[in-house]
Amino acid sequence: MKSIILIALIAVAFTARVQERNMAKVQADLAKSNYGKALLHLVELHSMAGGPVQELIDAIEELINDLEEELEELEFNFQIRTNEHNALVVSLEQDIQDAVIDVNNTQDTLDNLLYPRRAQIQDKIDSVLGYQEDNRKNYDEAILVREQEHEAFEAQVAELNDATASVDDALALLASLTNPSLLQIRRFQNTLKNIENKIRSRSRMAPMIKALISLASNQNFSNQDVLKNIVDALNDFRNAVVDQINDLTAQEAQDVVDHEAYLEQLDDEHREFQRQIDRATVDLTATNEKIDSMVEFRDQRAADQKQYTAELELENNTYAEETDIYTNTKNEFTRELGVSEQALALVKSVDFSNIKV
Repeated sequence: MKSIILIALIAVAFTARVQERNMAKVQADLAKSNYGKALLHLVELHSMAGGPVQELIDAIEELINDLEEELEELEFNFQIRTNEHNALVVSLEQDIQDAVIDVNNTQDTLDNLLYPRRAQIQDKIDSVLGYQEDNRKNYDEAILVREQEHEAFEAQVAELNDATASVDDALALLASLTNPSLLQIRRFQNTLKNIENKIRSRSRMAPMIKALISLASNQNFSNQDVLKNIVDALNDFRNAVVDQINDLTAQEAQDVVDHEAYLEQLDDEHREFQRQIDRATVDLTATNEKIDSMVEFRDQRAADQKQYTAELELENNTYAEETDIYTNTKNEFTRELGVSEQALALVKSVDFSNIKV
């Protein structure tokens, strides 16, 4: 019986020493942090005041509950922030992708459609302007040629009229010859020479007047038959000159009609060229406006892409910082929770009246 009691006493003493060593270790662990030291002070003050142990236990348990709630709230809020971050990242990445697509598609439209179209329209305008310039040159040249032709016509008609007048003088002279003197014959021959001088060598009347001169040079003007032949020849010549004047006048009238028709044709072509230029200019203006609009849109979307990229970078950096804050806060809460649980265990021990900080 004594042996059993002795063994029991030894066990109790051993257990007390173990508990004392455990309490010392817990106290040492608590003293490693400011939060733990604050709890130890609380325990010491409560012990010195001699307050009920249960009140201290309840206070520490409430503190533990608060820490657990704050940790849960921290986890909940961070999860909400994470969801917001992920949604914002997805949205910004989609915005960036859409902006890139818009920039590429717009540039493709500019390079492969609008810029070539503008160059094509400008080439057409330049070509038609060249046609229009040639048209005006032809117009001016036609007017100049017509003026020259009309001057030539007037000069030729004047020559033929002079020739007609000279023929009339010759006929009048022949009519006055009854017994012609040598002087009169010379005068008549000189009149024929004067007619020859007024008729250009290229005129179709030139051979006829030369034949008359030859005839008059070798004839006896006292012979009435000879005079009649000469008069008939002169009248034939005069009629031929008048016919030529009439032909030239008719041709001149036709040339004027053809000239005016040609000028009207040139004017019609010029007006058509101008209509083509006007239509092309409208197309060019519309194309340039479309190009300006698309360039502005492309630049705006490029700016949007840059802005979205900056926002994404800022969001990622902000979230990384918030993640560090969350991790540090969570670790702090976890440490404080562990310290509080150790303090609770210390308070629930058999004796903590000797606790000193």
